[in-house]
Amino acid sequence: MYTVFNPGIFSFLLVTLITPFVIFFFKKMNVIQPIRKELPPDHQQKKGTPLMVGIVFYIGVFVALFYSTSNFMLLLCAIFVAFGFIGFLDDSWKAVKKDPGGVSGKTKLIFQFIFTFIFLFFLIHYFEFDATIHITKEFSIIMPLFLYVPLISLFIVGSANAINFTDGMDGLLTNVAIPTFIFFFLTSSHIEIQILSIALVGCLLGFFIFNIYPAKGFMGDTGSLAIGGILVFFSVIEHVEILVPLLFIIYFAEQFSVIIQVYFYKMTGKRIFRMSPIHYHFSIKYGWSENKIVTIFGFISWLGCGLAYVYWYLFM
Repeated sequence: MYTVFNPGIFSFLLVTLITPFVIFFFKKMNVIQPIRKELPPDHQQKKGTPLMVGIVFYIGVFVALFYSTSNFMLLLCAIFVAFGFIGFLDDSWKAVKKDPGGVSGKTKLIFQFIFTFIFLFFLIHYFEFDATIHITKEFSIIMPLFLYVPLISLFIVGSANAINFTDGMDGLLTNVAIPTFIFFFLTSSHIEIQILSIALVGCLLGFFIFNIYPAKGFMGDTGSLAIGGILVFFSVIEHVEILVPLLFIIYFAEQFSVIIQVYFYKMTGKRIFRMSPIHYHFSIKYGWSENKIVTIFGFISWLGCGLAYVYWYLFM
């Protein structure tokens, strides 16, 4: 087991050493995060913070490949890089155009669906992946491919974007994602998923040093979409979709707060939340500090992943 921890240790050390240089470089090149005007004053103070620092997470990909170059590991790393590439395009647009909106949502969704179909094709045709939803050890739902592929594609893209929504405060996604990766490290039957999970935990811990409030750099969509893409594919590959409401409890809370806010406003002209995603609501309405929100949301994520692990251990 010690050997399996090594990718995390090496990733942590490398990210800790390299991130300050990445932050300095992006600041020098004026690759900075434009701040939305409607955000509260404490967020306006973050103007000038380097963007795309999540590129250091690719250190974890290289570390994982150092430990395994199997075809399955190559596929996992390709998933991470592909979703990260979409985020990179978005961040590049924000930095060059000084537009906090980035690339249009439609464009990002098209890319995400294309990559999702491609990776599902490889999983099904080359890695003996079956279209099964596991409920317990004794009970599973086997779906025909013509139904499974479109449904699971919607699930993958929707969940990846839910994770992306969580990257809105200093250290928030970093703190919330760590227990999710640890769950897959502990439960996966694939050594490649174990290696990549612990490598990315090391990356997140190293990045957290520079991302905790007040952040010296933001991961950007370059990091958050890559994290979102790989976590959702982990859940599909491991057939733990039934546990996703627990594993992704914070991510879904963030996403549904946006959906509910938009729908309710269109219907009534009023808002349920002071601002969405929901982490802004706690900041504006209740005056919670970023550190308090990050700590509480992180605790909820640990709790959700802990309960998911108990269900997995007892029933799966």
